[in-house]
Amino acid sequence: MKFSKSLQLRFMLFLLGAGVLPALIITFVLITSYESQMISSEIRRLNVQVGLLSGEIITSGYLENGEAEGINAELTSVADSYAGRIMVTDEELRVVKDTYGMYDGRIFLWENAVIAMQGENTSYYDRDNSFLIITAPILSQSEENTPIHGIMMMTESTESLESGVEYVSNIGLICLIVVVLLMAALSGLVSGWLVRPLHELSSSINDLGKTNESSITSNAYSETREIAESFNHYQQMMRVLDDSRQEFVSNVSHELKTPLASIKVLADSINMMGDDAPIEMYREFMGDITTEVDRETKTINDLLSLVRMDKSKADLNITITNINELLELILKRLEPLAAKQEVELVMESFRPVTAEVDEVKFSLAIMNLIENAIKYNNAGGWVHVSINSDHQYCFIRVEDNGMGISEEAIGHVFERFYRGDKSHSREISGTGLGLAITREAILLHHGEIRVSSVQGEGTVFDVRIPLSYIEEREGR
Repeated sequence: MKFSKSLQLRFMLFLLGAGVLPALIITFVLITSYESQMISSEIRRLNVQVGLLSGEIITSGYLENGEAEGINAELTSVADSYAGRIMVTDEELRVVKDTYGMYDGRIFLWENAVIAMQGENTSYYDRDNSFLIITAPILSQSEENTPIHGIMMMTESTESLESGVEYVSNIGLICLIVVVLLMAALSGLVSGWLVRPLHELSSSINDLGKTNESSITSNAYSETREIAESFNHYQQMMRVLDDSRQEFVSNVSHELKTPLASIKVLADSINMMGDDAPIEMYREFMGDITTEVDRETKTINDLLSLVRMDKSKADLNITITNINELLELILKRLEPLAAKQEVELVMESFRPVTAEVDEVKFSLAIMNLIENAIKYNNAGGWVHVSINSDHQYCFIRVEDNGMGISEEAIGHVFERFYRGDKSHSREISGTGLGLAITREAILLHHGEIRVSSVQGEGTVFDVRIPLSYIEEREGR
């Protein structure tokens, strides 16, 4: 079953067909041409014989009395030599002589006989019954106008001719079988040679994990070289993804473990102090515990949000939403964080904008952008949020003058688990999922998000979504 779907088998069949089909056609054409040539040659020979007999018939006056014994004997002899039959008629198509003796004295009406009376030789080959019939006019060669005195029909058995054709056909069939066998062997060798680079490429891929090689090469064909290059590119992407996953596991483990460790230390400290600890210290420790719980909750919520984005891409609760009010609410929620980071939040609205969105998912996307702009900023910095629209789209820009993103990292910021600046990643909590969640949410709304940044100067995120959510677009 596996071989029946292999490329090698298809090559074999193609090469076999390419070799056998022309041989089959040539064999058929040669046999047909040979048979046609033999029939044509026999027709010419019979016409010559009929011409000779016609001359004798005219000169002997045989058509008037039909009693010339010499002519009768010659007609019978010629008919026997051809294993056939000769029939002679006068100008009224009355049979003067039939070597079979069946139509003597009767009118012979046959299409070819009528045509022969008009001066035209005709022939008819009956392959099924193995005989050839010639009809020709009996002409007077000595008279100026060459009148037609009657017709002569001559029948010949073609069994010997067909035996020759059969012999030639058998020879052709043997040659064809030899060609098929040779082509089958040749096609097997050539197809194996053609697909060998693919097998070598497959073996290289299978053996890649057993060797120290980091890539594969194949220069046999341009196609195999492209496959090898594509595989190497894909493998490199998988390495990057694997590295990102490992880093993600490390980051998430740290983000989940650190709050739990802090909570345990704080709880143990409270237990150790007993009832003698001052109430202010209890409150401080409980506040720290609350902060760590919030931190843990944020990490878990990010993970759950990304999972929900993947599992329910079409499960959107679309409502008509005032985007201006939504942005104001988001900024209000983030004001405490901005105040703590000493970052100024500014919103600019060019016009009222109403759009059809899933308020929860869209809010999460924009909140992630603004929260990142605050977290990756400097004390005394600013975050500028603007909203605008045209007749078709809503435009939201989140701009800051913070740390910025490096040229190496800017192409990866929307990848899951990616955290660009490792030094700041240690200082700023996060899992590297925020921008991935944002991108998924924007795409769910059939929008697009772009980023531009200069490291050390700031970052700009531009979001564009349709004002009207159209169900038919969900085939992306």
